Amino acid sequence: MTQSDDDSAASRLGRLRASEVVDHLPEGLAILEPGGTVAWANERLTDWCGQGDLRGQSFLASLTGWSVDHRPEEVSAFHEALMAGAPAALILKTAATRFFAVHASRAFPPADLAASSRTVVTVRDITLTILNQQKRAAIHAAGQSLADLSPSELADMTVSERIELLKSNILHYSKDLLQFDVLEIRLLDRQTGRLEPLLAEGMQPEAEARLLYARPEHNGVTGYVAATGRSYWCSDTTKDPLYLEGCKGAKSSITVPLKLHDQVIGTFNVESPEPGGFDATDLQFLEIFSGDVATAVNTLELLVAEKATTAAESIEAIHGAVALPVDDILNDAVSVMERYIGHDADVVERLQRILKNARDIKQVIQRVGEQMAPSSAHSQRRQGERRRTLIGRRILVVDSDEQVRQAAHALLERSGCTVETARDGAEAASMVRACRRECYDAIIADIRLPDMSGHQLLLRLQEIIDPVPLILMTGFGYDPGHSIVKARQAGIDLVLFKPFRVDQLLDTVEKAVHRRSSAAVGSTDSTETA
Repeated sequence: MTQSDDDSAASRLGRLRASEVVDHLPEGLAILEPGGTVAWANERLTDWCGQGDLRGQSFLASLTGWSVDHRPEEVSAFHEALMAGAPAALILKTAATRFFAVHASRAFPPADLAASSRTVVTVRDITLTILNQQKRAAIHAAGQSLADLSPSELADMTVSERIELLKSNILHYSKDLLQFDVLEIRLLDRQTGRLEPLLAEGMQPEAEARLLYARPEHNGVTGYVAATGRSYWCSDTTKDPLYLEGCKGAKSSITVPLKLHDQVIGTFNVESPEPGGFDATDLQFLEIFSGDVATAVNTLELLVAEKATTAAESIEAIHGAVALPVDDILNDAVSVMERYIGHDADVVERLQRILKNARDIKQVIQRVGEQMAPSSAHSQRRQGERRRTLIGRRILVVDSDEQVRQAAHALLERSGCTVETARDGAEAASMVRACRRECYDAIIADIRLPDMSGHQLLLRLQEIIDPVPLILMTGFGYDPGHSIVKARQAGIDLVLFKPFRVDQLLDTVEKAVHRRSSAAVGSTDSTETA
């Protein structure tokens, strides 16, 4: 074999290999005649068109499936560019809903006049990219509509109905749009750190009832995600030490945090019975959707909190309006009852019933307020303002100033106390006498009452109860009768100097309550010993 034969064989081998490379490129290639028909196409493009040999066929008709009479405008514009031999680029949608990115340009330099009218076309399948973009847009649109209601719909729906609507929409879009059949959403209670179930579908009952906290250990994947704020993709649950079974027989899962302004407010978990049942795209879609879920949940919580605040403010306003009139009823009833004790048992019984009913009015208003507050989160916030040691404690406030008595109701009842007031020492003594069996846990009195000093009130009360859980109030430096000094000599050292802060008031009341409780326990122990 001569050198020329070797060169010829090498040349043919090179062309063969080049042809194989072109046929197996991930992109389609074609050379078009001036009329837009195919002069040559590689194997990739031929496979996409599914028509066998494309030579002599219309490039656009073969690729898109659109006939000349039914081409979309952008396809027609691209065809005109091909006919004119001008460079063109377009994303083509086929009749079978596939998407191709097509680029066309002159095939050869103008020097080759015979070939320069031909066009070279490159085609790239971008169907998956476009469909993912469309799905992302659809997921985002769906997420934005999760808790979206018209003003008329909002007016007609209760908070619980809106919560159910949100849950229903989340479930619908998770199944129909994301194709997630097994899911669980939990919301983080910031006070306790617990992850409270909001929605579950396809989970085992014991998994739904499982107590989980936002902690990286011993709380499953859900607790880990809530604690770290990072998504967790579990491709094989049987080999994952964090995974706790949620769906029976689940082999893979994805858990993402629900975040609002970079703060974790909950978790969104999906599971599959197949190992490796999720991919990176599923994770991305779930993260997109979870962002909108977090926004929807927050919007709903703001609405609930607003309604709860409005209800609480309304109840406080009602209570504030009736508090002093009810106190007047109590004072008058006690005063009249003292006159009839030992004379007319029927009148006394009626007056005692009036006292009970007057006190019940306050309790009824309080219970109605609790029922009107629709948000558990708000209720927790309100409970958080209370001091446990003060809840249910009975406080008597003695002051001639109506504003002081009104403020005592507002401040102490907000902390869970039951407050009654008196305008002077005589009324206070009558109120204490009328409730010996269930006496006040603390008595707060001004040192200068219309009918007596603070020390004189102490002496009067000592004739009725012992010890007296008395707290004296005074302005700084104002104690003309030396009530504070005398009271301290008698063992009463709890004093509030006006103006005082709310926390000072509550701290002082707590001390009085604690001392009375300790004294009661000591008295009981002594009795039992005797």
